[in-house]
Amino acid sequence: MGDPGEMTNPKLKTKLWEYGNRRRTDGPYVDNLEVDALVVGGGFGGVFCFYSLRKAGLKTVIYEAGTDLGGTWRWNCYPGAMVDSEVPEYQLSIEETWKTYNWPSNYPTYKELRDYFDHCDNVLDIKSNTAFESVVTGAQFDAEEGRWHVKTADGRTAKAKYLVIAAGFAAKRYVPNWPGIDKFKGILHHSSFWPDEEIDVKNKKCAIIGTGASGVQITQAWGPVAGELKVFQRTPNLTVPMRLRPLTAEEQWAGKKWYKELFHLRESCFGGFLYTFSEKNTFEDSPEERERFFEKLWSDGGFRYWLGNYKDYLFDPKANRAVYDFWQKKQCERLKDQRDRDILTPVEPPHPWGVKRPCLEYRYLEQFNRPNVDVVNIKNNPIAEFNETGIKLQDGTQYDFDIICIATGFDVVTGGMTAMGLQNINGKTLEDEWKQAAVTYLGTTVPGYPNMFHLYGPQGPTRELFPLCEPKLYIQQTPPVMITIYIPSITVPYPKSDCHVVLSNGPTSVEIQGRWITDAIKHMENKGIKYINPTDSASKEWKKKINDLSDKSLFPTTKST
Repeated sequence: MGDPGEMTNPKLKTKLWEYGNRRRTDGPYVDNLEVDALVVGGGFGGVFCFYSLRKAGLKTVIYEAGTDLGGTWRWNCYPGAMVDSEVPEYQLSIEETWKTYNWPSNYPTYKELRDYFDHCDNVLDIKSNTAFESVVTGAQFDAEEGRWHVKTADGRTAKAKYLVIAAGFAAKRYVPNWPGIDKFKGILHHSSFWPDEEIDVKNKKCAIIGTGASGVQITQAWGPVAGELKVFQRTPNLTVPMRLRPLTAEEQWAGKKWYKELFHLRESCFGGFLYTFSEKNTFEDSPEERERFFEKLWSDGGFRYWLGNYKDYLFDPKANRAVYDFWQKKQCERLKDQRDRDILTPVEPPHPWGVKRPCLEYRYLEQFNRPNVDVVNIKNNPIAEFNETGIKLQDGTQYDFDIICIATGFDVVTGGMTAMGLQNINGKTLEDEWKQAAVTYLGTTVPGYPNMFHLYGPQGPTRELFPLCEPKLYIQQTPPVMITIYIPSITVPYPKSDCHVVLSNGPTSVEIQGRWITDAIKHMENKGIKYINPTDSASKEWKKKINDLSDKSLFPTTKST
């Protein structure tokens, strides 16, 4: 959609440090905070790690860049924003948080998720130990002192023995550096920095750039009300139906007796949901049996057609094409115009089906049947520039707008961590170290960054490798203040470092990793260990392992966010 680059347009404010603000000078906001553990991020991962570390007896504080708890659900308040994972899978398994809480629907909106995080605070008391609008801009470990020194955008310094990065995969926004973007005179926002107040699109000419999850959801919200809507698409989103439905309190109360078993089950499935791949290969079934199986997955909805399908379709191109052909047949039926079918549901797949995370939707394609909604294919005719009135394409075509939404998503690979000014023990920044490729051990630690842990990040369950069993902790001490941690686990292939796909349910992943991080820290405290640091050799072996597994699949065939 344009060349990547640093966006400096003051209208957009896409740098987190621009949102730093010191609310108070007491409690977690003090100048020289000293704690056992500092958790960066107040979403699912941050809340779970805070809860488990505090329960283990550690003095713990959260630094959250947003204005309240919720992580991405505080930032993502664009029209139509909602989660694409069902409840009860998409929530914490901490009993206090679910035994008295019910949801209005099986796929919560961002407002409902904000309510949920307020409820979590009510039962767990999190906000009293959280410093909001606290943006980390620098951090380095002092090996002699055995503590991290962490700086914020507003000038504070905190010291902590343990630094837990729970910023998630969506911490750094991606905005292509289009020429002239600062000239546009209308309303312009990035989807993840959308203002809380509603923007009226009635009788307005609107544009959405991007057809990822946010672009799909905004299209669903704006299509029925905008005066005119043009959706700029580079690659079609191979969406699947979510089957949105209301949930009654009665059915949720009745189901809570199974919740503990369900939370355990979700950790045994490939994607962290309550279903996993069929035990059959695609062509073990007859065409008629295959059609019935596809229809069942399709009617059940959600990610079942993606992560509950035949076990070989992400490895065998012929099997993958069978999955795509069924998808294309089902989706093109929803579109009235042949041009729209060719662009949105092409007969030839743009990439193997399922190697990019599909978006769940409930009325996306139908929007293009409206006379006020159109798709603009920019695959071979990209955006050349912005100007005062709108957008110009490479071939000179001009589109004028009142409102433009940039829905180009996130730097989901390493952006959140590399934007924090993290430095290794030799003073080199993580951003410089990871310019070529990310290097981690187990997707939870980084060589050269002692006592620093991360979760739902690079080379972890989110994008590289999903452990199908609870990791167990094994320790080897070499020398007394240094340990190398080994975790045996059953593994399945995930994409290698240049092809990352968010494949696992967030709450499932962060709880598995968060428990391991807490266990590692508890072991260090019990043994009086000053710090741990993964070795370079172990990290290289880990990277090779996940790449070898990935290369057996179709994932490396496609460049993906």
